Amino acid sequence: MRLYTTDQGIAREDRDGELSLLDLPEADLGELLRGRGLAAASNATVRERVPMHTRKILAPVPRPGKVPIVGLNYRSHAEEVLEVMKAFGREMQLPTEPNFQQTPGSAVIGPGEAIVLPDIAPAMVDYEGEIAAVIGTAATRVPASRAWSCLAGLTVANDVSARDIQRRAMGGDVTLTVGHAKSFDTFKPLGPCLVTADEFDEPLDLAVRTVVNGEVRQDSRTTEFVYQISELISYVSHYFTLEPGDVLLTGSPKGVGQFSGTFLAPGDVVEITAERIGTLTNHVVANGDVT
Repeated sequence: MRLYTTDQGIAREDRDGELSLLDLPEADLGELLRGRGLAAASNATVRERVPMHTRKILAPVPRPGKVPIVGLNYRSHAEEVLEVMKAFGREMQLPTEPNFQQTPGSAVIGPGEAIVLPDIAPAMVDYEGEIAAVIGTAATRVPASRAWSCLAGLTVANDVSARDIQRRAMGGDVTLTVGHAKSFDTFKPLGPCLVTADEFDEPLDLAVRTVVNGEVRQDSRTTEFVYQISELISYVSHYFTLEPGDVLLTGSPKGVGQFSGTFLAPGDVVEITAERIGTLTNHVVANGDVT
């Protein structure tokens, strides 16, 4: 099932390019997940069918409670990180457990909205195309064998990062964490839809591609995952409870801008496509130029 949060409420895509607006009191999928759950969407009456382009598509979960983000979860990306660190004279070992940071729900924006370059760190803002796991039922110290049942579905994410802040954090600046670099307003685009978990199986095998201004920057498959989504949910849930509507970002493949020096600039358009989910498109603006 493909579900959308729109400016007219929750919708289901029953036909290609057509939305069925559902007769639900909840304004968005996050509210639905925190309340009655996804079953209400599958059983809901259709109040109107409209062409998709006639409605504004919002982030599936506009204000998640928590947004943990996983790093180094694609083998090729982990290898490129090690190579770059070695070139700078720093030996680094791959983590033996999932590596995650915490970011705020206030960083989330939807499709078509602007990524705003922050005034305190505008020069090295980078893209990271990812698949995001949306939590459907609470997960507390859940074993990996049961973690998939806690998943509502998958969406597409861009884990936008200010690399200069990140480098300061990784270089020993005790006033900063990597999470600071990834927590600015507008730095967590999500969308365009949520595809329910019953549409997928593990091990996950989906293509993930990032295109900036028509140029392919990332092109990989989730078969490169170091840890599967169920393992990530399980691991994070042993540190804190994952609640309905929380969004877990699962890592990015190789090709991020920090290794080529191609950072985002005003006017850039970033398109992230995940196979069987959809394409998330956002444009970039300078602080003060939000459109």
